[in-house]
Amino acid sequence: MSLVIFGLGYTASHFAARFGAQFDGVVGTAREIAGKAAPSGVTLLPFDGTAVDAGVLAALEKATHVLVSIPPQAGRDPVLAAYGEALARVGRLEWIGYLSTIGVYGDAGGAWIDERAPLLPTSQRNAWRVQVEAAWLEFARQNGRALQVFRLSGIYGPGRNALVNVLEGKARRIVKPGQVFNRIHVEDIAEALRRGIERPDLGPAFNITDNEPAPPQDVIALAAELLGRPVPPDIAFEDADLTPMGRSFYGENKRVSNRLMREALGHEPLYPTYREGLAACLAQMPGGGESAS
Repeated sequence: MSLVIFGLGYTASHFAARFGAQFDGVVGTAREIAGKAAPSGVTLLPFDGTAVDAGVLAALEKATHVLVSIPPQAGRDPVLAAYGEALARVGRLEWIGYLSTIGVYGDAGGAWIDERAPLLPTSQRNAWRVQVEAAWLEFARQNGRALQVFRLSGIYGPGRNALVNVLEGKARRIVKPGQVFNRIHVEDIAEALRRGIERPDLGPAFNITDNEPAPPQDVIALAAELLGRPVPPDIAFEDADLTPMGRSFYGENKRVSNRLMREALGHEPLYPTYREGLAACLAQMPGGGESAS
């Protein structure tokens, strides 16, 4: 088996580090490869979203699996635009995974939803996601490819979590009554992808999220308590100085079900709530978090 990853960022790098050894070769792309670290065994090649690279084309000729982790660019998917024809010609291709977002559902007023919910994005960036999901699904249909869309919730994990925000003095407990967010530990994403590869006939879309959507202020409070730091004070949403993008996140309130991930893919979250996830992140910090106190 041979894997090509378009967009070797935080999530895709973690997947490659965890499961790359299962492939005979792994190639990943990045906008800038000079000075960029890649997991052991991963060959890094350039892709700026437009220019076709001969090395990437050669890797695709041998690819059995392709993971796409690049966001849309002005309503188009850069991978389909640059490499769609090459992907259509690959004879050995068994699976394509596309990393999307639960933002495609928009706002549900705090209600529970699943993959059957209508796609009603409230922002332009998520409207583009809906367009690109559809483009990939149509590509798969036309070319007889197995494709799975993984709609990810808020990603956290080692080096990227509420504990880090507290330590860096960036954590704020913004309170909007009734607001919840969905989260997923990066290790759970990696495991869901692995299970998707094992069952390419399933799908086409899966919500990848933990079991408990929770108020954001509760996550910050727990992080502070785990570190032995003072819990930051409440800030009313109306008084919070948020960027337009930050404010847009609070405009979407939903509880996203992971039933299909658990029952079809057979993946019970390793970190079913933010409590287990933050505890694991703390244990992985230098000194098991002792240096943080």
